[in-house]
Amino acid sequence: MSKTASAELSPDGIQIERHWQELAGRRRAYSWIIAIGLLVTIAGSLWFANESNAGKFFDRLPHLFDFAGDLIPRDGWEVWRAMFDLPSPYFDGSLKYDYPEGRVYLFGGFYMPEYFYKMLETLNIAILATLVGFIFGFMICFLAAKNLVKNRFIRFAARRYMEILRAFPEIVIAGFFAAILSLGPIPAMFAVGIHTIGALGKLFFEVVENADMKADEGLRAVGANWIERVGFGIVPQVMPNFMSYALLRLEINVRASTIIGAVGGGGIGEELRLSIGRGHQAKTLAIILLLFITIIAVDQFSAWLRRRLVGEQAFAFGG
Repeated sequence: MSKTASAELSPDGIQIERHWQELAGRRRAYSWIIAIGLLVTIAGSLWFANESNAGKFFDRLPHLFDFAGDLIPRDGWEVWRAMFDLPSPYFDGSLKYDYPEGRVYLFGGFYMPEYFYKMLETLNIAILATLVGFIFGFMICFLAAKNLVKNRFIRFAARRYMEILRAFPEIVIAGFFAAILSLGPIPAMFAVGIHTIGALGKLFFEVVENADMKADEGLRAVGANWIERVGFGIVPQVMPNFMSYALLRLEINVRASTIIGAVGGGGIGEELRLSIGRGHQAKTLAIILLLFITIIAVDQFSAWLRRRLVGEQAFAFGG
């Protein structure tokens, strides 16, 4: 602000202006400190990466996109042949072009392509794990909400229990169950489901704590018990948000199930790991493309289902 404008201000206005300038200067200083700190952190990380790789990190950095270049097959149609298990004109008896060998015959000559079958297996893991996480997270979250439970010990136990469930990554839990139940989709489902209970439970109880308690007060006034107050006063308010978080978690679980599959949890992830390790370009691209299409489909289905649950009026402009 110019000196002329400052001179026209009252003493209170001048004081406010001076305070605003102090805050603006402090914000600029903090911004510079954060930016310098980030640069120092990035530089230190690059130096550590280079030292950990015996000085080869920066030497190999120009070859970062070589792997992507190596994935390009000799024929673009090979990607679609690999996806739908169609015979390849380049078949030479090796595993690289044995696309029809993976067909899953349902009846007669009708078959399901191998990668579609594996993708369905991954989706089954994600859907079942999300359903388990939703049910148990729903039951626990109300016990952790401060506005519904006065007993601190119950709230503490519920919150710590959910923290324990989500403390370990899904892949670590899957390794634990794989040692007990052997490799396959069952350990993957247990791992993703357990982590989902803790993750959704935390999101749910935070939604519950922000709920309007007027309905609860009215039900309390007419003598409703705790379960009735939760069921009729809180659940109708929070259910749309619960469904949104559950659908979001479903998308996350599809990716988590793929990662777990790469370490022996079954599904499409195992096939992706094998195709990358063997250098099968068309198979790798087919699986990546199928994963991309699946994630988009799950996202669109989630959006459609949420609109059906919440109502179109919630998405109207200015609504």
